[in-house]
Amino acid sequence: MLKLPSNVTFESLKMELMQIPQTELLRMAVALALVAIAAYFYYDKKPKGSLNPEKFIDFKLVKKTPISHNTAKFKFALPKPTSVLGLPVGQHIICRGIDSQGEEVIRPYTPVTLDSHVGYFELVVKMYPKGRMSHHFREMREGDYLPVKGPKGRFIYKPGQARAFGMLAGGSGITPMFQLTRAILENPKDKTNVHLIYANVTLEDILLKEELDALARKFPNQFKVYYVLNQPPFAWNGGVGFISKEIIQSHCPAPASDIQILRCGPPAMNKAMKAHLDALGYQSEMQFEF
Repeated sequence: MLKLPSNVTFESLKMELMQIPQTELLRMAVALALVAIAAYFYYDKKPKGSLNPEKFIDFKLVKKTPISHNTAKFKFALPKPTSVLGLPVGQHIICRGIDSQGEEVIRPYTPVTLDSHVGYFELVVKMYPKGRMSHHFREMREGDYLPVKGPKGRFIYKPGQARAFGMLAGGSGITPMFQLTRAILENPKDKTNVHLIYANVTLEDILLKEELDALARKFPNQFKVYYVLNQPPFAWNGGVGFISKEIIQSHCPAPASDIQILRCGPPAMNKAMKAHLDALGYQSEMQFEF
C-alpha cells in the first residue's frame, strides 16, 4: 500500500490538486495515458521467443532442401508469421527423434538463422550413415513435426566481448560458427573481426560454402575464411590435410587478452586443436569449445 509522508494528508493533497488548473490536469492525464498505451504496445507486441528450456515443443517441417548426398536444409515454421525462435547468439537447441531401432534419441543442433528471421528457423544437418539422429532427419518429410527445447549452452555472445575471434571448425561443427559470424556481420555496430578455419574431407563436404564465400566477399576487411581439405581436388589453393599449428598461426589472431579462439568439431579434432592452441600460447580463458 502507498504511504504518504507523515506531514502530508489526503486532505492536503486533495487541496493541492484542486489548485492546479483543469487544463494542466487534462494534459497530465493525457500524458499518463500515452505512456501507458506505449508500454502496452511495447511489452505486448514485442516478439516473444518460441522456445521452452524445460519442455519440448513441436515445430512443423515446411521445407526440406537437399544440399548434397548426405546434407539437407530443414525449414521449420514458428507458431506465428511474426514469431521469433528466441535463441541467444552462441546457444543451441535440443532436438528429439527416433532412431532406426525405434528408440528415442536427443541431440544438440545450432540453427543457421537468427532472430532477425521471423516466422521460421532453419537447421543444416549432415546425416551420417550410422548416426542415430541422422536417421530421424533422413526419414523426416514435409509436414512432420520435430520436438525441440532450449535455449541451451554455456556461450552467450555480447557484441564487443572480443576484438577478434579465431574459429576452428570441422564438418557440421560449422553451424555455431556460422550463427555467430552472421550475427556479428549483420550488426553494423559490431566491428569484431572473424577468422575462420574450416576443415573437411572433400570439397563436397563443405557445408554453407556459398553463404560463407558470400560473407567473405561482402565483408572483406572483417571476415576471412580458410578451407582445409584432407582430400582436395587437383586445383586447390586452400590447406591440405588437417589443421596444423602453422595454419592456426597464419590464419588466426595471435594470443592476446582481447581475442577468443572457438572450436567445434569431432572429439578427436577438438582434442588436437586444444593441444595446438596450448602449444601456441593461447591461455585457457582465450579458448572455448562448443
